[in-house]
Amino acid sequence: MMKFSDDKLKEVQRIINFYPDGKQKSAVIPVLHLAQQEFGGWLSTETMDYVASLLKLAPIEVYEVATFYSMYNLKPVGKYMFEVCQTGPCMLNGSDDIVKYIYDKLGIKPGETSADGLFTLKTVECLGACGYAPMMQMGKNYREHLTKEKVDAIINECRNEATAIKN
Repeated sequence: MMKFSDDKLKEVQRIINFYPDGKQKSAVIPVLHLAQQEFGGWLSTETMDYVASLLKLAPIEVYEVATFYSMYNLKPVGKYMFEVCQTGPCMLNGSDDIVKYIYDKLGIKPGETSADGLFTLKTVECLGACGYAPMMQMGKNYREHLTKEKVDAIINECRNEATAIKN
C-alpha cells in the first residue's frame, strides 16, 4: 500500500494546516508535488487516490487538478525531462525546430520517453522566459537560447551525469 514517509506526512499536515478549516482542497497542488516527488516522478491513479484520501476529497477532485496542469506527469517519465516551451515567442524563434531535433536525436516525440529511460520530451505552455527563446525547462533550471549544438551539449551532460551516478 502506498504511504508517505513520516517526514512527508508531517509536511502534508503542515501544508493542510496552512489553509482555513474546511478548505483542505487548497492543499491539493502542493501535496501533489510532494506525491510526484516521493513516488517516482509521476502520479499514478493509486497515488492520486491516496492524496484524495489524505485531503478528504473525492478522487475526481484530485484528478481534475492533476490532468489540468502540465507540471504533473500521469505516466512514468525519464530521469531528465525536457519541457520545451511551445508558445508564440519560442515558436517564432525556433522551438518547433528544437522539438524536431530532439526527436531526431533521441527518437522521442512529445509525451514519450527514450528507450533507455533517461529522457522524456514534453511541450508546455509559456514558461515566462520569452526573452530567452527558444527555451526549455529541465527540473528547476531553464535552458535558454537553444540551438542544436546546445541541445547536443545538454544531452551529453545528462548522459555523463547518469553514467557518473551509476559508477
